Amino acid sequence: MSIATGEIYEVASFYHHFNLTEKNDSEKKICVRVCESITCSMFGADDLITDLTKQLPENAVIQHVPCVGRCDSAPVCVVGKRPVLNATPDKVCTLVNNNVTVPSLPNYIKLEDALSDGCYKTFKSCLSKQFTPSQVIQKITDAGLRGLGGAGFSAGKKWDIVRSFPAPRVVAINIDEGEPGTFKDRHYLEKAPHQFLEGMLIAAWAVNASTCFIYLRDEYAACHEMLSIELEKLRTEFPRQLPDIELRRGAGSYVCGEESAMLESIEGKRGMPRLRPPYIAEKGLFGKPTLEHNFETLYWIPEIIRKAKGGKEEIIELRGRKGLRSFSVSGRVCIPGVHRAPAGISIHELINDYCGGMLSGHKLKAYFPGGASGGILPAGIKDLPLDFDTLQAHGCFIGSAAIIVLSDHDAIPEYALNAMRFFKEESCGKCTPCRVGTDKAAELMSEEKWDLEKLTDLATVMAEASICGLGQAAPNPLLSTIKYFGDEL
Repeated sequence: MSIATGEIYEVASFYHHFNLTEKNDSEKKICVRVCESITCSMFGADDLITDLTKQLPENAVIQHVPCVGRCDSAPVCVVGKRPVLNATPDKVCTLVNNNVTVPSLPNYIKLEDALSDGCYKTFKSCLSKQFTPSQVIQKITDAGLRGLGGAGFSAGKKWDIVRSFPAPRVVAINIDEGEPGTFKDRHYLEKAPHQFLEGMLIAAWAVNASTCFIYLRDEYAACHEMLSIELEKLRTEFPRQLPDIELRRGAGSYVCGEESAMLESIEGKRGMPRLRPPYIAEKGLFGKPTLEHNFETLYWIPEIIRKAKGGKEEIIELRGRKGLRSFSVSGRVCIPGVHRAPAGISIHELINDYCGGMLSGHKLKAYFPGGASGGILPAGIKDLPLDFDTLQAHGCFIGSAAIIVLSDHDAIPEYALNAMRFFKEESCGKCTPCRVGTDKAAELMSEEKWDLEKLTDLATVMAEASICGLGQAAPNPLLSTIKYFGDEL
């Protein structure tokens, strides 16, 4: 392929899930990846690693890894490709000894059942020209749908922008939810993949895209197998009516959740964010105008079009639904998981009305409103609406609505440090403020006494000079700790 060895090495060494071995090393070991991110750390990941180090057989090797997208079942580890929920040494060792490393498929709605339930009717209506692309885009705009991956940009406006550039166009779907605390995309994908696929096909039809690329994080191995099966069925069901659909695996890199880094990864390169302009709507994947969306944004498209049939009252009613958001909730609550609740709900309402309250013996102390990068808020700010545009004044943001709940049993600086170490490991290294800043910040935060002046200065440089959102948002937990929990420093 005329690719230089150095170029191959730089890609292979960039991704966590590519293992580099010596040329003559033929010994294959079972990889046991133990999650060390915020929630798993909260529920004993360190003790699990210590016990596994003593008990695992010689044919297994332990890797310390960041979030694997199952925070509601912490602590979690992955044996080969099989996730172990609420992991214990006995569970893990049993799988290793029996060489069970392949995940089982989730209990999802298959194509035949989805069709009988009315799935793809809206897409068929688009194909039969009952709608025009402009009408569909207007419905999405009127519904107020915004990107649900974190940025919150208007979906309808994004479709219009992509359509304004000349064909050929492509669609790229981001299912690389690597933000610690986030697992909503996997939750919906494992239940109703065809609702998402119909939304993807409607979007591709609306912008007249020739190809769809689905970028799925490597930790979701069962979802990859499931989608492979269902996509083959879908091609048979709609012969010559679908765009080309390519299912691509990530390889364990958080920064590939950033839209342009994901495109670089799909192109076979290191997942490094691109400088802008040009923006990917004009020149994106393989140089083509690209519509990039998060999984959940597309998941709700069919429902929105079905319910928004054009009447003024129906549109207003749908706008009222905008309060429904998917919250990934983990931490010190009785019922962790994905909860659909009104946008603008307060943390107290979310915990008490949807999560069964705090764990016995625990009192709410703080929470991450938007995963590791969203900052940390104290329990005292109890009536703050959890929605777009409501948290910025407090130095936080909701992002993908990954809520991690901490209690009076938790030391806030410890979890702020956990978040900074995560960003240090996941920095792509392209820009100095992020590469050096996260490393230096983690070092300073590890000290018994924080140098607040130096850390604040460092945070300012990272936020203002980093190329992408990773470096820009990395200081948020640090600054929140200084602002709200200074008595713990």
